[in-house]
Amino acid sequence: MRNYPKPPVPAGHVEPSPRRVRGVAGGDVIFDTTRALYVWEKPYYPWYAIPREDVARLDGLAHRLLEDTHVLFDWDALDAWFEEDEQIHVHPRNPYARVDAVRSSRTVRVELDGVLLAESSAPVLLFETGLPTRYYLDRTAVDFSHLEPSDTVTACPYKGRTTGYWSARTPTGLHADIAWVYDFPLTAVAPIAGLIAFYNEHVDLTVDGAPEAAARG
Repeated sequence: MRNYPKPPVPAGHVEPSPRRVRGVAGGDVIFDTTRALYVWEKPYYPWYAIPREDVARLDGLAHRLLEDTHVLFDWDALDAWFEEDEQIHVHPRNPYARVDAVRSSRTVRVELDGVLLAESSAPVLLFETGLPTRYYLDRTAVDFSHLEPSDTVTACPYKGRTTGYWSARTPTGLHADIAWVYDFPLTAVAPIAGLIAFYNEHVDLTVDGAPEAAARG
């Protein structure tokens, strides 16, 4: 079961982008265009297809040339991508996706192997199109005695770059990287700043006493 909406467009969907898009590698601007296309090779998020005539060079960069003379670059082939003057991470932001961070009074309880890791009646719920709800909890609601800091860093097009990860140690061993924090998230999700979230898929999470089992589907 799911309790969240599916991605709204199928693979193969193409739309124009109104955003100026730039890619940089080795200190050079590889492309700078206001004519990029969104191309969904998977339903979850698009890639940018760049008109060939707006590309300064292709040598040494992982890419594919489409039949209509647009270029798809591997994300990691470039050092940085920009929409207008903001750097973006991981992939382009989906124009059909919403990401909302909403304070709630629902009671959220996080356990693993019978160990209580966190409990809060003032979570921030993060609703992101096509993904399970994430529950961000105040640090005072988290029992850090069961958590160990990790060096892991991840990035998200909608939230920014994480500033901390934790693994949980329970009677069955160490469960790697099950919690994270964005101390300086992007403005659109500012309410999650400094709050801790756990992967629903890797813990036993209840909301108002009911298991959040749908997140495992």
